[in-house]
Amino acid sequence: MIEALEQRIGEGLEAAVHPAVAAFAARLAEEADAAAALFYGSNLRTGELEGVLDFYLLLPGSQAERIWPRVSYHEWEHEGHVLRAKVARMAFATFVRAAEGESRDTTIWARFVQPSALVWLATEEWRPRVVSAIAGAAQTAARLAAALGPESGTAGDYWRALFRATYQAEFRVEKPGREDSILSVNAAHFEGLLPLAWEAQGIPFARDGERLAPRLSTTARRRILSWWARRRRFGKPLNLARLVKASTTFDGAARYAAWKIERHTGVPVAITPWRERHPVLAAPGVLFRVWRARRRG
Repeated sequence: MIEALEQRIGEGLEAAVHPAVAAFAARLAEEADAAAALFYGSNLRTGELEGVLDFYLLLPGSQAERIWPRVSYHEWEHEGHVLRAKVARMAFATFVRAAEGESRDTTIWARFVQPSALVWLATEEWRPRVVSAIAGAAQTAARLAAALGPESGTAGDYWRALFRATYQAEFRVEKPGREDSILSVNAAHFEGLLPLAWEAQGIPFARDGERLAPRLSTTARRRILSWWARRRRFGKPLNLARLVKASTTFDGAARYAAWKIERHTGVPVAITPWRERHPVLAAPGVLFRVWRARRRG
């Protein structure tokens, strides 16, 4: 049954994107010697170029860093517009392990069960490998949803249980009802996805109209929940470690912060060489100047 899921995933990854997004992805991927580039986030859904575009670059070879991904910020003037992108980079092999739930990470499979587009490939040989990895993320998420969700319910009930659990496990704050927003704005993506993922995982289920009922044995449910308990314990510490690392390794952090500050406050922030090299040390002084400028205004 994996073929049906992979066909569905492959079709979703072919989602049309703005030509400027594809051009930016190609530029970033070629500079990084990547194997593939995935585009995701709200700009994928809306097709807009405003704000920050989100990319994942998957690299050939082994993972260079123990705490991944490495995040960077980029700006590109293209056809009279300044495009902005936040880029995460990690080895493709590590991405596969994380998507299949073999690592302690909770972010990859929870992120890529949601919509994404495959916007660049080094060669066509990588396409089925990326499709398989994203299908793995869908199976990992669906397996946990079966264990966390109700005895029977709609597909949305199971996805909501999954997203609520992953939000609580990670070191971030989401507004109440965020899981409802994800499902409503991506309704076409999630329509029919859960049964396909359960079939690919070999999870039997009953169907009565829109209601589903996974038939997990007590042993299978206990095994899945034990797997989740280990990852839930590491969720917040791992995400905190990534935040600490990003404070010193986020390439382009000063430019990204300056853009965010000006966008939200209207106060421009000059990027000096010292601020570019030491964004964390520069932050208190920058924030004080922004506060003072707003008070004067």
